[in-house]
Amino acid sequence: MTKEYIDGATAIARGALAAGCNFYAGYPITPATPILLHMERELPKVGGVAVEAEDEIAGIGMCIGAVMGGARAMTATSGPGISLYSENIGLAIMGETPLVIVDVQRMGPATGGATTTAQGDIQFIHWGTSGGYPIIALAPSSVSECYGLTRKAFDLAERFRCPVFLVVDKEMVSSLATVEIEAYEEVPVRERRLAPEAVGDRDPRWRPEETYLPYDFQPVDAVQPMSHFGGPHIVRFTTSSHDEHGFLTKDAKKVGRLNTHLDAKISAHRDEIELGRLDRQDAAEVLFVAYGTTARAMEEAVQRARAAGQTVSALVVQSLWPLPKTLLAEALQGIRRVVVAELNLGQYRREVELIALRLAVRNGGQPPIVEGLNRVDGEQITPEQFLAMLAGGTP
Repeated sequence: MTKEYIDGATAIARGALAAGCNFYAGYPITPATPILLHMERELPKVGGVAVEAEDEIAGIGMCIGAVMGGARAMTATSGPGISLYSENIGLAIMGETPLVIVDVQRMGPATGGATTTAQGDIQFIHWGTSGGYPIIALAPSSVSECYGLTRKAFDLAERFRCPVFLVVDKEMVSSLATVEIEAYEEVPVRERRLAPEAVGDRDPRWRPEETYLPYDFQPVDAVQPMSHFGGPHIVRFTTSSHDEHGFLTKDAKKVGRLNTHLDAKISAHRDEIELGRLDRQDAAEVLFVAYGTTARAMEEAVQRARAAGQTVSALVVQSLWPLPKTLLAEALQGIRRVVVAELNLGQYRREVELIALRLAVRNGGQPPIVEGLNRVDGEQITPEQFLAMLAGGTP
């Protein structure tokens, strides 16, 4: 097999280009800058545009404008940049803008450790803008997955007309790995669905000049086709609660329908989004759960444990949000003890605990013990720490 030596930043950029990305804007911020540099070098070669913005707010704003003008766009930043992206993330949710946002996590809070790895943005990504509406976030655990899940992020962005996050960390983008070319997954990326130039019989809600209702949710979880600025239809784009025409409204029924739609179009289709790898071992009562770079140490620990005659199951979560409830429920069957490993103080462990408790209540049993294997010192969790947890000790 043909192999290459490649880092995650290059794999993400390649995945974006292969997905049809033709616009990139971002501000240079450690450790996301290599993605910006790669896109600046490669996008012009395929007729695309890459912009080094004056700041993070301008970068994501340019991407939203480019998408509404017909582009397929991506931006990348780190935790401090996500803070600045927050208001425009809300705009992308409200305006139903398909956009890929890469968060290369570094240690916080604030400036923190700019060159130090971490997984501390997991809840921040979920709740980082006002309103509390669902987002989609994917987390690759290898360089080859950086390529495939970037493509998947673009596909989901088009499917659900929303921002999709690719959540990685400093080690993932900067560490080189030997990858078999055949390991890159060529995930299909759908074309953008556009409204036809002529729509059939007029709906009584339409105004005389309109041939397209940009926010017509029929049914409430349906995703409307887009129409770009400058196209054949009148398109209104606003940050505020609006009616089916895109006009601001205080009508409680219309506002409620809009906000229910923003939730339902994602929450009602979890089965299309859930991704992960469950490695179940018969009779195992211990389950390891990890995501991102931490999953690599977990998988090595599982191999070593089984070679020594120990039983353990493992779950690599690839779709962090919305919470993969079906996948977690399957993984928790027959498990008495769960170890959730992450480079933070237990952000995803809380979600696993909640799912385990709900399943136990529903089934009339006892929930498993859920423990955390955590590091916040800038170093990676090691296979030896997983094995120490499996033995019942402390890492």
